[in-house]
Amino acid sequence: MVDSQYYLPNNIGVSALDCGEAFRLLSPQEKMYAHYMSRAAWYGGLAVLLQTSPESADIFVLLQRIFRKETPAQLEQVATAVGLSAEEYKAFLVYAAGLYANMGNYKSFGDTKFIPNIPKDKLEALVKASQAFQEQPNEMEALWNGCSCSMFSLEDRQKQLGLGDKGITTYFSGNCCLEDAELAQKFLDSKKLSAYNTRLFKRENGGKICYEVRLASAVQKDCAVDGECDSCCGSFNFEDKEFSVKRGDYAALMEKVSHYLQQAQAYAANENQRRMLEEYRRSFTFGSVEAHKEGSRYWIKDKGPIVESYIGFIESYRDPFGSRGEFEGFVAVVNKAMSQRFAKLVSSAEVLLPELPWPQEFEKDTFLKPDFTSLDVLTFAGSGIPAGINIPNYDDIRQSEGFKNVSLGNVLAVAYATQKEKLTFLDEEDKDSFIKWKGPSFEVQVGLHELLGHGSGKLFVQDDNGKFNFDREKVINPETGEQVSTWYLGSETWDSKFSTIASSYEECRAECVGLYLCLNRDVLSIFGHEGQNADEVVYINWLSMVRAGLLGLEFYTPESKSWRQAHMQARFVILRVLIEAGEDLVSLEEVTGQDGKPDARIRLDRSKIHTVGKSAIHRFLCKLQVFKSTADVEGGRALYDKYSTVSDSGTHNFLRLRETVLLRKEARKMFVQANTKINGDAVELVEYESSAAGLICSFVERFQDDVEKLESDLLQMSRNDAPCWCS
Repeated sequence: MVDSQYYLPNNIGVSALDCGEAFRLLSPQEKMYAHYMSRAAWYGGLAVLLQTSPESADIFVLLQRIFRKETPAQLEQVATAVGLSAEEYKAFLVYAAGLYANMGNYKSFGDTKFIPNIPKDKLEALVKASQAFQEQPNEMEALWNGCSCSMFSLEDRQKQLGLGDKGITTYFSGNCCLEDAELAQKFLDSKKLSAYNTRLFKRENGGKICYEVRLASAVQKDCAVDGECDSCCGSFNFEDKEFSVKRGDYAALMEKVSHYLQQAQAYAANENQRRMLEEYRRSFTFGSVEAHKEGSRYWIKDKGPIVESYIGFIESYRDPFGSRGEFEGFVAVVNKAMSQRFAKLVSSAEVLLPELPWPQEFEKDTFLKPDFTSLDVLTFAGSGIPAGINIPNYDDIRQSEGFKNVSLGNVLAVAYATQKEKLTFLDEEDKDSFIKWKGPSFEVQVGLHELLGHGSGKLFVQDDNGKFNFDREKVINPETGEQVSTWYLGSETWDSKFSTIASSYEECRAECVGLYLCLNRDVLSIFGHEGQNADEVVYINWLSMVRAGLLGLEFYTPESKSWRQAHMQARFVILRVLIEAGEDLVSLEEVTGQDGKPDARIRLDRSKIHTVGKSAIHRFLCKLQVFKSTADVEGGRALYDKYSTVSDSGTHNFLRLRETVLLRKEARKMFVQANTKINGDAVELVEYESSAAGLICSFVERFQDDVEKLESDLLQMSRNDAPCWCS
């Protein structure tokens, strides 16, 4: 019996992201812009297959070929004929939908592998009886033989994403370890190159170790080319090792992205959008992160667009080292009513920031008021869809030029809707209140987390000319009482310094800011919550956080003592901090459920949130910010690792509680997204049903324009890389 965490259950939630009304209100020009930006996002998003696992692209093509020839309904008859039960066929559809939704065969939230919940021989019989196989038996046989073993394999190393012997990654060749990643980061820093759009491949050449840094770009030439000032490519000697920087990773996909961005330019609403797209095209054409940064600057200046979008190698959660970005692209339409609330929050930011628990010198010199809008997602291409975003992730731009926040309203509307009978680990009297106030409280938390969490705090930097952005003589470290003695140098960034813990640490800091500032009555009033309702929002926000900390144990791997999901590690850390605060603020006990199996109850004393709870978060949040500001990696790691530790000793046996969490876990929902297509002079929205079959159909119809070339390109890229994955 396969452990249930390695397959997706047949009753997994599947929800359609509704953006029909928002899309209909767009002008013809805005619809065209949204269409072409969506095309760019979807084609770029396919790079995630190649960023996830060696077999993901092959499985994707296998599924596309099967479902292009037969719809899920038609294929069901074939499945019945070869002996699959209704439940087994549904399990296959759920697996296929999961691969599309996660853009690979590892969960985007948790980085755990999932396999088909159906015997391999039965799936093989279905594949070989399919219309696609009848028409191209040799090609389909080769495709099945190439990916079926990996598809079902649950060898220890293949159970999760990780570096070296800790898991699977395609950001690094199979022979790379943490020391290689650290050396490569030093090399990139020395060349003032960002790791965001790179992968690292290591090989031996005549007994000498050589590293290839590969940039994502449409252009494959390694010399300076037309449209580029100078090339960063070439061979370099660094610390007695040979490094070569080359272009052309995901070239066929980057070419499509650039093509559709060019199409979108014709429908841009203003000069900022046009120039933004020009820089993005330059970035994806030549592999230049600097060009992407320039595009991001124009994006920040494009205030309050009706159609909002962002695209590129953005979030570094899934790089085991923490500095390479996964491709994502989104296109969304502004929800004006909700955006007005966020605009009020932005207006209050300068009053709220001084309330945060660190000295003024540790806050940005000036708060650069960002755009903060609520959006209904039309397209979100990548491995998963968040509820809110704060971008760009470039420290230097966020610190001195600004950023934007978005809350994804139609994601929030369906992602966190929960049935009472599925609510785990809470007392019965908390469940009704939790269901009623979870949505409103999460809306407040997302707003504070993105705007004043990720948007707050200063990094102390000494630039290449020796100039400091803070007064070295006067700024005192509140944790030591002495002058600040560490800072970031030149091209060092938060990600490059704190590497493997950077993402989770920053999410923890932002979550703490949300908890801390939601206690402010003025904040709650902005979101329309007064009196008793405001009290309920605070209580459920804090209760949600401590429950999420317990649920986070699902994303911890005891064998490697590692966390697989940045946000859930952050929430577990916060749970530990609040338990440590004492005075029975948070109590956690192991109990026996009504079914006779292990269960747990977590309780929060609402009368102590504003006293014991606030004080604990105040102290912890100050520490997090001080270590971050001062680039104190040693202090930051010691603090974060202490609270991240999952053991069977101490007051709570968290390793045993993890087993209980796994026993009672609910699978994360999958989202079905609409497509757009041009019909004459108009753009049509094509919507799908909320089911695994609907999700599959949306992906089959998404890539119809040049499907055979696209599938051939994906397989070729996958095969070119194949020799690199042997450790």
